[in-house]
Amino acid sequence: MLDLARLRALHAVSVHGSVGAAATALGYTPSAVSQQIAKLERETRTTLLERQGRGVVLTDAARQLAGTAEELLALVEQAETALEERRGRPAGRLLIAAFPTAARGLLPPVLARLAALHDDLDARLVEAEPHQSVDLVARGAVDLAVTHDWDIAPLPAPEGVERAALGDDPSEVAVTAGHPLARLAAERLGGTLERADLAGERWICQPPGSVCHDWLVRTLRASGHEPFLAYQVTEYQTQLALVAAGLGIALIPRLGRGPLPDNVVTLPLEPAPMRRLYAVWRPGAARRPAITETVRALRPHTTPLTTPADRPDGPPPDDGGRLR
Repeated sequence: MLDLARLRALHAVSVHGSVGAAATALGYTPSAVSQQIAKLERETRTTLLERQGRGVVLTDAARQLAGTAEELLALVEQAETALEERRGRPAGRLLIAAFPTAARGLLPPVLARLAALHDDLDARLVEAEPHQSVDLVARGAVDLAVTHDWDIAPLPAPEGVERAALGDDPSEVAVTAGHPLARLAAERLGGTLERADLAGERWICQPPGSVCHDWLVRTLRASGHEPFLAYQVTEYQTQLALVAAGLGIALIPRLGRGPLPDNVVTLPLEPAPMRRLYAVWRPGAARRPAITETVRALRPHTTPLTTPADRPDGPPPDDGGRLR
């Protein structure tokens, strides 16, 4: 009989692409995951992983077995959800994926509250970019994702994924205190900038493929300006360090921003660039108390939605609907 824990390890490698990433998601060491796969190979008398460069790839047999494992794990999830719902309180393991600024600026107090209130709940966290985390939810690799999209750069998602809107995350333009844009904003009522003011500036932004990068490029082009992307780095703190050095300007979300360098200020932009934050889960898990309680715990730590009608008042099922 195939061991479920070993199938889970193989499925994690299939979803995350490497033994190390699978270990992080499962909360194991890479050695422990490798041992599980090795035992599964002996059980099935089949080679499941093959070396390729410094990593591994799944064999055809492994991919077939991983697909079966995904179906079995979905059935296990249904059983666990039913038991947890019957108990009426959060319990078991809850694996949450969140993009980096949410992991830093939103999740710590939420995870601390869950740990303090629910002894039977084992909530864990992994970092993943929005498009990755939604796919991880859809494939059953994580239970819940905190993700985001922008108004002109909506996040695509597979069928069968549901969401709850959590709040908004406004972004502002970061410049040095002596920058001409800072003086321009100071001369205006409300101290704001307009998108036309940003023409010709040297930008510090995230690399291509990120939602933030795509939003910036599309927005500037829509206003008739080809963006000058001088520096492309992932971490916002690195972007702020480059701004502080006078190398350009950046569009920085408030969530997880942290303290600004002494010579850097942030300026509001009109219309305001806005990320909308979502909690995402699989429909079968919507009744799970661990999911509903985590979503409730997340909402007080976010900025209220700019469109109040979008804000769900109840648990996640009340705000169901596929992520568009």
